Amino acid sequence: MRELLAQIWTNLAAHKLRSFLTMFGIIWGVISIVLLSAVSTGFQQGNMHVLKELGKNIIIIRNGRTSLQAGGERAGKAVRLNLGDVLALKEKGRLLEHVTPELMRGGVSAKSAFNSSSTQMSGVWPVYQYIRTIEVDRGRLLNEQDNAEARRVVVIGYEMCKQLFAERDPVGQQLQLNGIPYTVIGRVRKKEQDSNYTGPDNNRLFMPYETMRKDFPQSGPLDTADSLACIIAAPYEHVAEELNRIIEREGKINFEKIGPVEQEVLSIIAPRHNFDPQDREALSMWNTALETVFFNKMISSMREFFIWVSIITLALGGIGVMNIMMISVKERTKEIGIRKALGATARNVQWQFFSEGLFLTLLSGTIGLGIGIGLCQLINLLPLPMRFSGMIITWQTAAFSIGVLSLIGIVAATYPARRAAELAPIEALRYEM
Repeated sequence: MRELLAQIWTNLAAHKLRSFLTMFGIIWGVISIVLLSAVSTGFQQGNMHVLKELGKNIIIIRNGRTSLQAGGERAGKAVRLNLGDVLALKEKGRLLEHVTPELMRGGVSAKSAFNSSSTQMSGVWPVYQYIRTIEVDRGRLLNEQDNAEARRVVVIGYEMCKQLFAERDPVGQQLQLNGIPYTVIGRVRKKEQDSNYTGPDNNRLFMPYETMRKDFPQSGPLDTADSLACIIAAPYEHVAEELNRIIEREGKINFEKIGPVEQEVLSIIAPRHNFDPQDREALSMWNTALETVFFNKMISSMREFFIWVSIITLALGGIGVMNIMMISVKERTKEIGIRKALGATARNVQWQFFSEGLFLTLLSGTIGLGIGIGLCQLINLLPLPMRFSGMIITWQTAAFSIGVLSLIGIVAATYPARRAAELAPIEALRYEM
């Protein structure tokens, strides 16, 4: 084997330019697979991270207005959500894992000992923080006892904290909210959020639902003591997975049909407010799982396109290897005749040329893989946009590259090697270039 490798290297070194140009096609093909796969994976993971900043697979249920007649009432009736709807969804919902009410108030005067600002607030149950990925880098989150005792405590958003406290630690500090004293118990970590339904979490305050219900109740003309701004729910994980399977099977989303989660919400809330369960306008619902499915489907299609482009590039490189090996066989016809005359078998000759072609392909692939990984690492040193997690190389990408490369190398080397092995010794010895 050592002699065979030495001979292969000698033959390649004898035609440096030709060998390099042949290898370049394979090198570029492998680089393409690595870079394009890393880009698509980076965008997929980056987008999933941003979507989770709002909340992974959540459904936001807001007030609406009926578009169908029901219960003897004409269309156009306002539907106002209340705490009883939350309790009904929590009790009867089979697809919903978590449910929480949310009260909202904007334009609240917030004053610290250092600065003041106008801010937005949300009153929520503690589970809201899990659903919406509200996580703190200082202090603690709201808990059940805070809500049960209606404590005047708040968790402050990252940017609002900077405005009111600059670089100071806000935990334990006092805030005056419309003149009412509150204690800051935690600061939300900086969230890379580019979608919201009521303003960025970085600029908000979060307090227990019962506290806000007492101090800052909803104040619209149709609101009551139990009225809500919206309801946030999180379906079970398998519900989102089933939605993904349906879309994969049908190839699209039928917007004329109501999704299973939305249908369950309507069927539970409709009897409480006397509207038709098929009335899609009665409640405004935003299911973020659809965004996840849409983006994953787009990334999957993009990745498939990239892979086929890379395979075609590699195949063209493989054709280049095959052509060069055919030229090599032609140039070394007399050498093949001499070897056979001295006792080399057809298998010996075939193995020599097959090894040379395969070595050329695998060497090119190894160089391409190294360059691709190096380029990915260099790009990851640069500032990256929000929805891009960097050039991420997975073991699947590496395995796919090696597998495709090996297959192309075997195919590209087999035919020239067989042609060389089939040469008759007498005809080979007579051959003149």
